[in-house]
Amino acid sequence: MNALKHVTFAAGIALAPVDAGGAESSDWRALADERTIIRIADAIDRAVDAQDWPLARSYFADRVTVDFSSLSGQPPATIPSDELIGTWSANLKASKTSLHLRTNHQVAFDGNGATVSSNGYAWNRMEGNGDPLWEVWGTYEHHLARTQAGWKVDGFTFRMTHERGNPWVKATPGR
Repeated sequence: MNALKHVTFAAGIALAPVDAGGAESSDWRALADERTIIRIADAIDRAVDAQDWPLARSYFADRVTVDFSSLSGQPPATIPSDELIGTWSANLKASKTSLHLRTNHQVAFDGNGATVSSNGYAWNRMEGNGDPLWEVWGTYEHHLARTQAGWKVDGFTFRMTHERGNPWVKATPGR
């Protein structure tokens, strides 16, 4: 496992900014922060798909501003992260599974904050009412803050661009 971590990091180093005098230490820190931020966004998906709610919660600050309005019709809100994870865990249970994928990450820094934007795809599967699949495509935007405990997500937006499949799967919590 360690070798894989070094290979992944080494591949990212090739993209590190270098000037005539060599790479500055702040360049290396920015590269390491960028990799960490992308890993956190991806790790949230893996934790949700595994229904590992404590792990999913660990990536968030205590409060998070969420905007799933294009998906749910509900307005954006700032809520306790425990509430967000509670909503996800109430929807995804053993009878309802999910798969989340994301790509084309772009990270922008602003002081001790950062935003990672990415394209995403997700499906939910649940037997019980016709077609067992519902799929959605869109863009994600995670805002993270540097804290004493490391980078934490304090903002999370999903903008749906397409969906298909059985809306019953989307609307019905798992059992």
